[in-house]
Amino acid sequence: MVDVKIQRNAIFKPVWESRRRYIVMLGSAGSGKSVDTRQRLLLRLISDKGRNLLCIRKVAQSNKDSTFNELRKAADRMGVSDLFKFRTMPLSIKCRNGNEVIFGGVNDDDQREKLKSITAEHGNITDIWIEEATEITQNDFEIIDDRLRGDLPNGLFFQITMTFNPVSANHWIKKVFWDRPDPNVLCHKSTYLDNRFIDEAYYERMERRKEVDPEGYQIYGLGEWGETSGLIFSNYVVEEVKKENFYYDYIRYGHDFGFNHADACLKVGFKDDEVYVIQEVYEKEKTTDDIITILHGGNWDYDELMYCDSAEPDRITQLQRAGFNAVGVKKHPGSVLAGIDWLKTRKIHIDPSCVGTISEITSWRWKKDKDGVNTDVPVPYGDDAMAALRYACCEFIDRDATVARPPRKAVYFWKSERPQTLLDREPIYVI
Repeated sequence: MVDVKIQRNAIFKPVWESRRRYIVMLGSAGSGKSVDTRQRLLLRLISDKGRNLLCIRKVAQSNKDSTFNELRKAADRMGVSDLFKFRTMPLSIKCRNGNEVIFGGVNDDDQREKLKSITAEHGNITDIWIEEATEITQNDFEIIDDRLRGDLPNGLFFQITMTFNPVSANHWIKKVFWDRPDPNVLCHKSTYLDNRFIDEAYYERMERRKEVDPEGYQIYGLGEWGETSGLIFSNYVVEEVKKENFYYDYIRYGHDFGFNHADACLKVGFKDDEVYVIQEVYEKEKTTDDIITILHGGNWDYDELMYCDSAEPDRITQLQRAGFNAVGVKKHPGSVLAGIDWLKTRKIHIDPSCVGTISEITSWRWKKDKDGVNTDVPVPYGDDAMAALRYACCEFIDRDATVARPPRKAVYFWKSERPQTLLDREPIYVI
């Protein structure tokens, strides 16, 4: 007999009781919707033999640090870890009773084709959880929805749970699920004010946002569908971009440090005066050592210049000691606006895998004055990837603001003629 520990918020009771096919869970940041979803789905896997869960993110690789990791932590908190076997190669979770959790994505044709064959490989899928559901397209959803079919043992039922923060009132999820009554759909809304387990520091952050960003607070604090006016950037497109370095004229990294807010590191390519966001690390509550481990595990080059927030010299030193060509950016009055102006004159291409960057660029906007008129001051919230993007472009911004000159190259002086490893390298001066 297992003593299962559950953290329940009363607002989610209708979700636990519903047998409808579609559970559409809109919630503000910190509402507890994802925590509640993980508990509910793990309990189903333990209790009902014959259930299999498919977890979906837009980019399949995102599952490792999101749905998979969060399900594992939820199992620990609930005291049921011994009932599951967690594997990372490939990602999978198996319950002692034979039930299984499978992970997938819809970012490209290969990932979509894998989804189409998933039933043949794993048997009936009874439950699907789409985390950050606003990342996917309506066509993606139809492919996912088609995975729930076939005959089920008595007592079981098919169900898709979609969890997400609210975005534009024009989003397809609102039009397809929220705006039209359907007996097969349960639409559910929650906010951080409904979460009795929220920590004091997070509550204070949201209260600060209420003051500095009232419009954004309505959406991200109170969970209101909305169309944020005064968006800073409109000159971007989300599309698959080339990953090979040789395709670009230059590669640069931008790194904005964070912990309670996101630590954002972007790999940015430049070609024919256009900007390409190729890859990102976008993590909260990670130390610099954690971020270095993530960078080491990805396709990040050591020799390319990494422009970092100069306000954190100790963290820059950590990156240098880990082998990265990290330097601090030079800040001056007006540099933020200069960076925005420069970026607004370029076309910005963003790979769909860069979900943190996409989330910020689609919501970052100008602050309004007391009369509701846009100022020339950006809202100081949700701008970590935007800062990293400016940092990655800083030498080109500076070049175009002064005189034409080629981008700088990093020049290193070595302690020894031929260092044996990257850790033996000691950058003394960069020109």
